[in-house]
Amino acid sequence: MLTHGAPFLFALFAWWFSTAVIIYLDGLPRPTFRWSMAVITGLSLCALGGLASLRDDTSIAGAYLAFVCGLLAWAWPEVGFYTGYLAGPRREHCPENCGGWRHFGHAVHASLHHELAILVIGVIVTAITWNAANPVGRWTFLVLWGMSESAKLNVFLGVRNLNEELLPPQLQHLRSYLTHKPINFLFPISITVSTIVTALLFFQAFRTADAFEATGLVLVATMLAVGVLEHWLLILPISTTRLWEWGLRSRQARRGEVASGALPHPLSSAPVTRLRLRQINHEVIE
Repeated sequence: MLTHGAPFLFALFAWWFSTAVIIYLDGLPRPTFRWSMAVITGLSLCALGGLASLRDDTSIAGAYLAFVCGLLAWAWPEVGFYTGYLAGPRREHCPENCGGWRHFGHAVHASLHHELAILVIGVIVTAITWNAANPVGRWTFLVLWGMSESAKLNVFLGVRNLNEELLPPQLQHLRSYLTHKPINFLFPISITVSTIVTALLFFQAFRTADAFEATGLVLVATMLAVGVLEHWLLILPISTTRLWEWGLRSRQARRGEVASGALPHPLSSAPVTRLRLRQINHEVIE
């Protein structure tokens, strides 16, 4: 039980805590962003070095450490994205009445730097751990990458819960690229594929007699399971903000910037207001 229960609880806590920390950092006043990026850059470089040193470590501790290194490598583009440093060259709202492939192109342009940063880090992580005896860090990073891309596509195509309140002030323009819908055609595919893979990983974890393999599989499978849960929360009528309540406290400092005029109010933009009105009318018609 300890072989499977401990890594499950550890991964669950790591997901919750790391997400809340990123929300907290990206809700702080702008002058703190450079320090946040400096710290996470240092930690991510240490994580890459850790993955290199853990290549041949097949101990249980090695599985946990590689998992943490994978999380820290993933944290660099995430903190960069939500602070606005690695968002994209497009920093304005999508034009009104924009749709189809043009709308998709604008959305990609709005997060292009983030996607490129993930690609670069992913290539580095894969190169460091290629043919390694300990691949836990690589698979942790790849699972987070895959589920993140799936979530982005689903909120672009349309889901019930967009969690717009989690967007920091510097990314409010991204609201115009999100779509309110009960569900979209990609969602069942995303859920089905990820659920099957999760089940297979857990099955293999309970089947193997190797403690290192079991620990690594449970750590990775738990992150994938959390991704599946996050997908379900996109369409269920449930608010998730209470999960990150302490992380959202930093937004109180940003409200002072908004009140002083240092930042525009998230809802003061005419394009966003018109977009929301169109979404409300669409929901009423449905």
